[in-house]
Amino acid sequence: MTATDITASGSADEQRVNALIDELLRECPPASVKPHEFLGAQFDKGLAWVHFPQGLGGLNLSPKLQKTINERVFAAGAPNPVIRNPIGHGMTGPTVAVWGSEAQKQRYLRPLFTGEEVWCQLFSEPGAGSDVAGLSSKAVRDGDEWIVNGQKVWTTLAHISRWGLLIARTDSEAVKHSGITAFVVDMQAPGVEVRPLRQMTGEAEFNEVYFTDVRIPDAERLGTPGEGWRVSLTTLMNERVSIGGAIPQKGSGPIREAVRVWTSLSASERTAERCDQLMRLWSEAEILRLTNIRANDSRKMGTPGPEGSIAKLHMADLNKKIYEFAIGLSGAEGMLYGTYEMIRPEIAMGHESLSKAFLRSRANSIEGGTSEIMKNILGERVLGLPGDVRVDRDRPWSTVPRN
Repeated sequence: MTATDITASGSADEQRVNALIDELLRECPPASVKPHEFLGAQFDKGLAWVHFPQGLGGLNLSPKLQKTINERVFAAGAPNPVIRNPIGHGMTGPTVAVWGSEAQKQRYLRPLFTGEEVWCQLFSEPGAGSDVAGLSSKAVRDGDEWIVNGQKVWTTLAHISRWGLLIARTDSEAVKHSGITAFVVDMQAPGVEVRPLRQMTGEAEFNEVYFTDVRIPDAERLGTPGEGWRVSLTTLMNERVSIGGAIPQKGSGPIREAVRVWTSLSASERTAERCDQLMRLWSEAEILRLTNIRANDSRKMGTPGPEGSIAKLHMADLNKKIYEFAIGLSGAEGMLYGTYEMIRPEIAMGHESLSKAFLRSRANSIEGGTSEIMKNILGERVLGLPGDVRVDRDRPWSTVPRN
């Protein structure tokens, strides 16, 4: 194929996508249809995840074209599917697309994208957080079903989720990474109990989830038995891109809050030192934004590369620095929070106030993999540094000491 052919092909794909966007906006004006109806029509036209296969919300085209789609539909007032279903859209949806059966893809992807069915991710446990592969929740085969018992923790939006992506141990005599299997679990099934975890913001967007003799059909397995670690890596890498790889407009997001507080100060309060701090933070935010654009342009279909860990690590640190700076500018008012009532939110990471955003930012260096784990990943897999000492690599999980 010649360069001219490639250019012509790309132009044809862009024209096709733009024609479908025109058709979508003409047939379903965002202002006059319900959000799930618009998103359903967007999915049916292949404009949900444009790089997915046809019939599954995509058109088998370059993922770069998704930027064009998002910009045009959002400018027209279309709903953002990520806000209502962030775990589903950014993490479990791509995993189902890669590992699910044809029946699972047909059943789950459309209502996931429209937000009619919210998803959660059931990986972390009280004794297996950063070391997820050390999990102890068990799934035992019983004919055409699996019986699950165990506990998960830090499960975002489990209280409103219809489905969950679960990993559980199915072979205790295999090494820990090899004895895990992934499933789609019905969060309304008998034996599933969701308990709130109240955060220092007052909210409880996180949850504990208990499984007591929960039955999952074998048809809801993702991948083969024992392949759950590979399935979870797809989810985790997409999670890091989802959390740290957002591409906001220039000057938006947390840094906009810092600028807003700065502009509210009197001339005497705008010292040269504070100005220098603000400009350094603004520059860092812009560098991160441009890095994410470059990484997004280079991503291919499938499991993302290490750029997700890079962005996630820097985003966590930068967000904390920005909100600390903004709270510092606020003076005594920055110490006030308002009412501290327990709320069960229907969206994750809502930032109604600067003080709430400051408190919530502390979680950025924990969720989606701690900053320490991100540094280990980058050191070992990107820089080629020696790995941590691992005494359980070749031992059956049943013989590994646990707390």
